Amino acid sequence: MRIKEKFENLKKKGEKALIPFIMAGDPDLETTERLVLEMEKRGADIIELGLPFSDPLADGPVIQQSSQRSLEKGTRTPHVFELVKRLREKTDIPLVILTYYNPVFSYGQEIFIKEAAQAGVDGLVMPDLPLEERDELEETARETGLDLICFLAPTSSRDRINKTAQRARGFIYCVSLTGVTGVREEFSPSAENLIKDIRKHTSLPLALGFGISTPRQAGKAARYADGVIVGSALMKIIDKYGENGDLLVQEVGEFVASLKKAVTGQFSDYRL
Repeated sequence: MRIKEKFENLKKKGEKALIPFIMAGDPDLETTERLVLEMEKRGADIIELGLPFSDPLADGPVIQQSSQRSLEKGTRTPHVFELVKRLREKTDIPLVILTYYNPVFSYGQEIFIKEAAQAGVDGLVMPDLPLEERDELEETARETGLDLICFLAPTSSRDRINKTAQRARGFIYCVSLTGVTGVREEFSPSAENLIKDIRKHTSLPLALGFGISTPRQAGKAARYADGVIVGSALMKIIDKYGENGDLLVQEVGEFVASLKKAVTGQFSDYRL
């Protein structure tokens, strides 16, 4: 319910959601906890936490490297759930886990969903789980109140959009371009058309991600999407300042603040 309530409250204020993504455990779990709290303080509305996986097919090199760093530090699924539990003692910000099907299957689908919900996770995103193969997972998620987030891309057919819209919960993750995640100079103009097409089939919030890496891009996306997802640009900051925890938290906070200003219509010229 946290995701639904967040979007409803933002809509009442005429605002769009800023949804930053960071990899849990990069550079370490303690710093991830600090980053989540700082990002909320600086304007984040919903936060995506990556559960590291050795073969993240939908992600570009920046997030792949972040995932690898986290795995090398020993981050595993139970550690991420414990992190969420600690965060729930300090914040009610909606938290979404992004991972791939393999870690969920290996852990046990039902156990994973139930433990995630018990820890305080609000949503789950799995880029490699097709709509046709999520029935069992979807049923368990509904029972626990966890939103299984659906993906749609510029290549999605109208039939696919319609079927996805009927089953989606929380919000729909709209992919701004074909390919993998990553920092880009510009994101595809086809993204706006995708948002328009999906809106014909659902009243759920639509969040746009993939390739959004600057405040200017975030502001542009917020003109037609209900939420803006930014990941790789944050991973670059973490990679750059990861050895200095205090400076890292400060830099991430400043970048998130610049993104929040942009999605509320105030341009910021923060430079990576």
